[in-house]
Amino acid sequence: MRRILQHTYSLPLLFWLVVALPVNAEQALAAQLDAEINYLLRQVETTECTFNRNGSRHKGAAAVAHIQRKYDYFKDDIKTAEDFIRTSASKSTMTRRAYTIECPEQSPVTAESWLLEQLAKYRQGL
Repeated sequence: MRRILQHTYSLPLLFWLVVALPVNAEQALAAQLDAEINYLLRQVETTECTFNRNGSRHKGAAAVAHIQRKYDYFKDDIKTAEDFIRTSASKSTMTRRAYTIECPEQSPVTAESWLLEQLAKYRQGL
């Protein structure tokens, strides 16, 4: 009988481990994704570089506003920061032309490569 009682007390703990851990893991991944995206948006907003979108150049808040609108539209499809970069910040949805980042005294690079580099720096700092 004692052995049965020991297992009975373990069942609620087991239940919470099975139910709560995936929720907590999912919440942790969502928080990590939000942190990475917010970091990338801050990088775009604060860089001295210019965001070139289809020949139209934007700095800081204007570039972030455009990326944010696309992010809001594609949010349900975004599971990783790489998805965010690919869907919201690397190319025109209409023309399919790659966005570029133009930094002082440097050759322009694709927004995708620049953002992936920023993401790698962020992850290395974790």
